[in-house]
Amino acid sequence: MGHRLQKTGFFHLIESAAIVRHQGRADGRIMHVDVEISEWIFNSIRRNQVLTLSRDYFRLRKPIERRIYELARKMCGPQERFEIGLEKLLKRSGARTQLKRFRHTVREIEANDHLPDYSIEFDSARDVVIFRNRGSVSSVVEIYEDKLDSDAYDHAREAASGWDVRFLENEWRKWCGDEEIEPKHPTRHFLKFCKSWFDRRGRP
Repeated sequence: MGHRLQKTGFFHLIESAAIVRHQGRADGRIMHVDVEISEWIFNSIRRNQVLTLSRDYFRLRKPIERRIYELARKMCGPQERFEIGLEKLLKRSGARTQLKRFRHTVREIEANDHLPDYSIEFDSARDVVIFRNRGSVSSVVEIYEDKLDSDAYDHAREAASGWDVRFLENEWRKWCGDEEIEPKHPTRHFLKFCKSWFDRRGRP
């Protein structure tokens, strides 16, 4: 009789960390901290698979407001609007509260209207929450790094001497999204973008 196997995986955000102190003493003044993020996080960042958060996210004082913003960022994204049932939103939030109390919380957030990037509308007749994009989150065409040739960054450094090629890649992706361009040859397109960038701006 065969056995059914289940595989459970785990990951961590930080691979390692080190604190460098003045004069090498345990009680010395901290000079700097070296942090190495995990390979899983690093690869996700390189492939644009990590959601960016508004700087105003950190001004939200209540954990539930932060969580609802995170869900809006993930579910609504660059769309103009997204709606979800209140009970389903409660489950996704992971909040341990009664639906009645959660409904009150959502109404408070709607009244205060201070979530970054998105506004909230509560449709009491349908018990549905509607997220609306304020226009600060734009759509970006996904051109992941694995579509670029392995030596693309080396050529990019030659084309735009002195510039951070990761920064240029981000600008290129953003520009492609704004112009709704999906290049047939991403590497060629990216390198042409780098050259044009350097021609217009020179060395940083």
